[in-house]
Amino acid sequence: MDDADETDVDETDVDETDADETDADETDADETDADETDADESAAAGGSRVDRLEQEGDIAADYLEELLDIADLDGDLDMDVEGDRAAVSIVGADLAQLVGARGEVLDALQELTRLAVYRETGERSRLMLDISGYRAEKRAELVRLAEETVARVRESGESTALDPMSPFERKVVHDAVAAAGLTSESEGVEPRRRVVVLPV
Repeated sequence: MDDADETDVDETDVDETDADETDADETDADETDADETDADESAAAGGSRVDRLEQEGDIAADYLEELLDIADLDGDLDMDVEGDRAAVSIVGADLAQLVGARGEVLDALQELTRLAVYRETGERSRLMLDISGYRAEKRAELVRLAEETVARVRESGESTALDPMSPFERKVVHDAVAAAGLTSESEGVEPRRRVVVLPV
């Protein structure tokens, strides 16, 4: 297998869960540029982009409310716009089954919700779904892991490979490593794709 198959230096792992994370969650530096460009375009368009994202959130909320009714689960929905994507959170007392052991059920529900939005709007959605704060907690854990790994790499001067992660998890780590001033890349293939933190 050649290097092109093994390593994606630019980490266009783009939300591979979203064929969120597909463009969304993994485009690293390109993602940051896109966020800034989208913000400028939103301002120029008089908030029309925000209106569209709010519409996505409304569609997603309707879809998820139906799903909760079918599953006979209670949950409160919160909608917001974060950067260049809609965000919907479900909070409830007993929603662990909608998350899964490693967030795999949550990832599947996010993809289904994005498809529901696409069906209504005809446009691909990068909506982010969280349930019971799973993604928020996971993000905090991953940022800590990234910071510890950066410190270890700086001290040893050697690259360090982390355990395999989902696209969402890799995106968080890449962003945290970049914020700390080092670089990282992804290597391997799903489901064993991992982040490697590189020395200066």
